[in-house]
Amino acid sequence: MGNSSLLEKEFQDLLKEKNSYREAIMLAHWDMRTKIPKKGVEQRSEVIGFLSEKLHQLETSEKMKYFIDKLNYSTENDVIKKTIKDCEETYERNRKIPAEEYKEYVMLQSKSESIWQEAREKSDFSLFQPHLEKLVDYNKKFANYWGYEDNIYDALLHEYEPGVTTKTLDKVFPELRNELTTLVDNINQSNAKPDPSVLTGHFPKKEQEAFSVEILKRMGYDFASGRLDETIHPFAIGINMNDVRVTTRYDEEDFRMAVFGTIHEGGHALYEQNISQKLAFTPLATGTSMGIHESQSLFWENFVGRSKSFWQSHYNLFKSYAPKHFNGVSLNDFYRAVNEVKASFIRIEADELTYPLHIMIRYELEKALINGDINVSELPHLWNEKMIDYLGIEPPTDREGVLQDIHWAGGDFGYFPSYALGYMYAAQFQHTMNKELNLNDSIVKGDFDQIRQWLTKNIHQYGKMKKPLEIIQDVTNEQLNPDYLVSYLTKKYTDIYNL
Repeated sequence: MGNSSLLEKEFQDLLKEKNSYREAIMLAHWDMRTKIPKKGVEQRSEVIGFLSEKLHQLETSEKMKYFIDKLNYSTENDVIKKTIKDCEETYERNRKIPAEEYKEYVMLQSKSESIWQEAREKSDFSLFQPHLEKLVDYNKKFANYWGYEDNIYDALLHEYEPGVTTKTLDKVFPELRNELTTLVDNINQSNAKPDPSVLTGHFPKKEQEAFSVEILKRMGYDFASGRLDETIHPFAIGINMNDVRVTTRYDEEDFRMAVFGTIHEGGHALYEQNISQKLAFTPLATGTSMGIHESQSLFWENFVGRSKSFWQSHYNLFKSYAPKHFNGVSLNDFYRAVNEVKASFIRIEADELTYPLHIMIRYELEKALINGDINVSELPHLWNEKMIDYLGIEPPTDREGVLQDIHWAGGDFGYFPSYALGYMYAAQFQHTMNKELNLNDSIVKGDFDQIRQWLTKNIHQYGKMKKPLEIIQDVTNEQLNPDYLVSYLTKKYTDIYNL
């Protein structure tokens, strides 16, 4: 074995060691969000802190620096080249954070998620406030360690959507908001509104779960490499390519939460399950950004799951699991009802038209927090003000308001914009996909193999081998263009509401 080959093998051994810590941390996080007894949280948080500190030490070790320096220009292996670049960026960012601070922060994250759950149950922001204040302070500190050019928030945004800045968001979001609010105003004046009452009625959790599992299977989700569980805030987690788990939340009085939530998380999971095996054990074996990840979940949830084509092929299946009163509901009435546009307190229950407005509220608040323009104590009041301003409704309690999302409890500042970016990406991908295959025909037939294969070929297989903006350019031959989302929503809701 030559020196270069030996060096590459030693580097791969280090990657496997690093990945072992990562997998253990991910599994511990999954357990904390789904199954852990309340009294186990404190010790589990310390375990996660210990493992995260070890991972941090590996990522910033002299041994890692040695491989980065030696292999950066000598290896001919494309995967190792990209892996080295990824490890180098992680090394440069993480070495700026003192190991002890990083460990304290990770433990704070774990404890904060547990406190958030309690605060949400009691609808009491004051329980969560001191933890959130510490999380904000840490994120400001880390952002300053990393450095930035124009806005401190950019340093955090880079973690989730490399290449996108506040300058981009502050241009695109207001344009999108103006288009959406105009469309919402037109819808509110329409006399052809759907009747949402056709969806009401007790729908047992067991039957909702059975239908959700069937849809996941049809999408191509591999249950031999995953599982479906219940949680407060739905998520998908890729522990490795052969262990990608989905969670959902059931409401027996409103099946939409579980059905569309499961399809959404299934879209995330398909991404993780279909990454090329050649990336196994490397940090490239995951989605390239949260925006691209969200494009996959929102594509499946909205462009597939909420389409009339989907229900043409799946309504009879749905009725075989649903309460008997659905037998008297026509396909058209059902389709229009599940696509009703109505301001909602809860983001994950929002219709697809008002959904981006929820994201803009969160983006503006967290950007202001990180920039020091507002204090954590002001959040409940400011949240409600923005809900009134953007959606015309005021949350009755903190549970429906500022405490509804888990993201800030996990320290994920800079994450929320990826939801709206992902929606725009998804519309752009859909436009391109329609040029290459008859998307509507595939959905009507319930034939998702062709769709999944297209997504795998163009997006999934690459993992982090390509940067997000590189994926957008390569797949659609242009950069981010919000016009496709506006066009999709205008066409769909003009039809539903007879505008």
